[in-house]
Amino acid sequence: MGKYKYLLKNIGLLTLGNFATKLLSFFLVPLYTSVLTTTQYGTYDLLNTTIGILIPILTLNIMEAVVRFSIDDRTHLDAIVTVSTKFLIVSSLLVGIFIVISNLLNVFPILRNYGFYFWLMYVSQALTGIIVSFARGIDKVAAMSASSVIASVVMIVCNIVFLLVFKWGLSGYFLANIIGPLIQCLYLIWSTGYFKYINFNVNYQSSKKKLVAYSSPLIANSIAWWVTNVSDRYIVTWFCGLAANGVYSVATKIPSILSVAQTIFNQAWILSAVKDFDPEDKDGFFANTYKVYNGLMVVICSLIIFFDRFVASFLYAKNFYAAWKYVPFLTIAILFGAISGYIGGFFTAKKATKIFATSTVYGAIINIILNIVLVPFIGAMGSSFATMVCYIVIWAIRFIQSKKYIHLKINVKKDVLAYVLLIVQSILLISFSQEILVYSLQTLIIAVILVIYFNDVKFLLRKMAVKFMN
Repeated sequence: MGKYKYLLKNIGLLTLGNFATKLLSFFLVPLYTSVLTTTQYGTYDLLNTTIGILIPILTLNIMEAVVRFSIDDRTHLDAIVTVSTKFLIVSSLLVGIFIVISNLLNVFPILRNYGFYFWLMYVSQALTGIIVSFARGIDKVAAMSASSVIASVVMIVCNIVFLLVFKWGLSGYFLANIIGPLIQCLYLIWSTGYFKYINFNVNYQSSKKKLVAYSSPLIANSIAWWVTNVSDRYIVTWFCGLAANGVYSVATKIPSILSVAQTIFNQAWILSAVKDFDPEDKDGFFANTYKVYNGLMVVICSLIIFFDRFVASFLYAKNFYAAWKYVPFLTIAILFGAISGYIGGFFTAKKATKIFATSTVYGAIINIILNIVLVPFIGAMGSSFATMVCYIVIWAIRFIQSKKYIHLKINVKKDVLAYVLLIVQSILLISFSQEILVYSLQTLIIAVILVIYFNDVKFLLRKMAVKFMN
């Protein structure tokens, strides 16, 4: 199968699962924001983001090794599955013990009310991460996509029943977001034959060392990503309160439209980057995909910013509407996160995991400093701006580092011009209230961006037409 065809096939399959999942969740935001208070949503977000940092630390980020080694080491799948499952069991026990101790000593009062939900969320998310990584690594992309749709439907039905019918409030929201991933795991366990690879009677010490040698450097990377993505939630909570954090957290729902495209592409891209890696890029495959991906993401980013207020008017209920102000900078941050992820595919192909941490650590440090400096003065807007800046820094560092591994023939000046236009568009929307002037200038900016990336988009459409015709 040709390189472009393989990539497009995987993107198509992943789109079915991810887009359906995110789209359905996206339209449930009005339900969450009308049933839950800003404080309740802020509480859930705080616990959920905490789990996001615990998983890579307590499992040694083993799921990253699972997907990478499953791609090109099919003869040792039993070792990969058994080792990763052991990490899951041990880490889950550690979290459970911590919650019990916390409740006995009243270390974290929030866990006294929601400790059991916190543990179940940890188990479901860690298990999902490992099994989904395994499915992707062994090229079960279709099953992975189907599982995402199933999980989405289950989660949405549970949310409607628990929140509207039973009126369980925050507890119902927790349960819905636990049951959905667990059902996804059950489906993938069946479709991948996951259990047949587990053998606790064998030590697999050699394989464990290889997996950990690959994944452990990525712990620093994951921590730095977590700091980059969610440290602002804690800082906003500290300076502005849980309610403000609830509004800021909801602001990420509109940028999640772009995040869907990023997630879909990056999941497919890792498979292609490992399978077809060529340092010289003789046929231009990597340069072409970079230009098309970057151009498409810039265009989508610009359109999201343009329609920000309109979408927020029907998506965010009551006090949550103010979240629209944070959307533009957060959307640009996701754009740079997307192209940083693309470049990261080269490091994954070369198993150069230590390089990941360098860029993300620098980005995290900048993010924290800017948050501490800006949030006390301009509130959550300071966090959205800090997030954007740190993602730009991460992209710049990775772009420079990637030159050691691959030669890409791309026009960086053209891209930088487009990025500047996006920032100008964001400032216009946030700073000015004259709608006719603002949207006229935004329309002009979008037109310029489309002209800049016209040839790249045309290239994508031509490749897609060839694929479907064949």
